[in-house]
Amino acid sequence: MAYTTVNKSSDFFNTVIYNSTGNDNLAITGVGFEADLTWIKKARVVSGSNTNEAHMWADQVRGGNNYINSSSNAANASSTVDLKSWQSDGFTLGTNNRVNQGSTPHTYAAYNWKAGGGQGSSNTAGSINTTYTSVNTTAGFSISKYVGTGSTATVGHGLGAVPKMLIIKDLSASTDWSIYHVAVNPESRMVLNTTSSSEGGGSFFNDTTPTSSVFTIGTSSAVNYSGRNYICYAFTDIPGYSKFGSYTGNGNGDGSFIYTGFKPAWIMRKRYDGGANHWSIMNSKRFGYNEVLPYLVANTEAPEEIDQNVNNIDILSNGFKCRESDANGNGSGNSYIYMAFGQSLVGSNNVPCTAR
Repeated sequence: MAYTTVNKSSDFFNTVIYNSTGNDNLAITGVGFEADLTWIKKARVVSGSNTNEAHMWADQVRGGNNYINSSSNAANASSTVDLKSWQSDGFTLGTNNRVNQGSTPHTYAAYNWKAGGGQGSSNTAGSINTTYTSVNTTAGFSISKYVGTGSTATVGHGLGAVPKMLIIKDLSASTDWSIYHVAVNPESRMVLNTTSSSEGGGSFFNDTTPTSSVFTIGTSSAVNYSGRNYICYAFTDIPGYSKFGSYTGNGNGDGSFIYTGFKPAWIMRKRYDGGANHWSIMNSKRFGYNEVLPYLVANTEAPEEIDQNVNNIDILSNGFKCRESDANGNGSGNSYIYMAFGQSLVGSNNVPCTAR
């Protein structure tokens, strides 16, 4: 078992499940820290009411009252009725149905990550100086805002380690989300807001693997159009806390086991070798026991679904095990990427206690 520098994973990542009231300035607590990225999605709906709502991504680099939506390619939008501000143990919401539908309470999931606190400062390691970079090297996470040039360039991420995953969104125009993942050739990208497989061409990441200081962007308008603003969420592996990897499905209900080295609290996965499959999200907070059946989809506005034959997993002390044969998560011979964050306690010598 690998050593870890993260003694308590919930200091850096935490999922909060809450019920809406429709009241303005609704205070949500229990995060455990002041988040720098908060991603909210309506999870469970009331029968006969509005069922579909957009994802809401807010971060402190862009500032409160700004949001982007992973189920859409829409540009950044300003709103005074979504996430208004962050506090030391949570955040304050307005009255938009995306985050706080009224009349009848609805259940929402809020995913929270800790970067460096606030907007941060400019990173000058690349050929493009970032407007702001907020970085947490302990948690392996940074948020950077930069302005495109239209020419192949490098951008500093501040992690001090090679990123394993980058999530980039054009804030200025309706352009698809772009994802670099360590398991996918850097000539290609994944698209967060669609079901499409990996897309090649080399114009996204210039067929160049990131380094411990910078990532490379090509000439695609999705990552580098002259004068447009972009946001980049960069992640790297932290043993015992986070993992960004891949696996091959076996098409069997007694499915593939994926070793992470910790007990995952949150998992997002996607097939990347063909087929139209969703970005599926599962977390340990909804039911809290195996099998983990409820799942959300990052690329649609649909509420959570429960299907024993689709996106069904067991969360184990050192990874997760597929319990379905569906192509969304465990098709025979299919290839999948995943990102996972953990909740293991740490014992002596900074070794995660996977037996707990």
